[in-house]
Amino acid sequence: MSNTSYIFVAGASRGVGQEIAKFLTAQDIKVKALLRTEVAAKDLESLGIKPVLGDALKVDDVEKAILGDEPIQAVITTLGGLPTDGVKPDFIGNKNLIDAAVKAKVQRFILVTSIGCGDSVGALPPQALETLKPVLIEKEKAEQYLINSGLNYTIIRPGGLKSEPATGNGILTTNTQIVGSIHRADVAELVCRCLNSVNANNQVLSALDKNMIYPGLPEYVEFNLG
Repeated sequence: MSNTSYIFVAGASRGVGQEIAKFLTAQDIKVKALLRTEVAAKDLESLGIKPVLGDALKVDDVEKAILGDEPIQAVITTLGGLPTDGVKPDFIGNKNLIDAAVKAKVQRFILVTSIGCGDSVGALPPQALETLKPVLIEKEKAEQYLINSGLNYTIIRPGGLKSEPATGNGILTTNTQIVGSIHRADVAELVCRCLNSVNANNQVLSALDKNMIYPGLPEYVEFNLG
């Protein structure tokens, strides 16, 4: 990890994105975050994060943030909307980030989506699938766009997210048939570990707490980040 370059985080105002930004700064890694509001910017600035005001749905804002003076080593995005949102950032916002990352020649792009995307669609109970479908469709489009971008990517699909402190029991697996829950802080730690993992290059991985996997599911093999 170079001391002169930044990790760029989109979605850092709340949830997993904020946990990622906090985790990185705690390790003295320089973080730049794209934020829509002054309030969010001030909150993160107090944690030592460099805020950039802008909207991921606007190409100019994203390019200004990623193609600025400071070199960006990697991009991590947790951008996502609610099923009720009119314009969801899950595809458009992430597409803008991917395009800018290609121009900036970043070394790694980590996209956090959700179990239920792509070939993990069968893991979700039908009711959950029905509720989340509008968002999952957009997230899946972002996954495909990233895979086809030529960037070195890692796609992380967490299970059901909880806000309690980290348990340290988060695991990654390539098994697309398992589902369960995981704490946001544990997802953040797994995502940050992927930054320096060659094994994670061009992988699509599910993230779960090994003690919160739903019973009666197939065996899984824990993915080794090395």
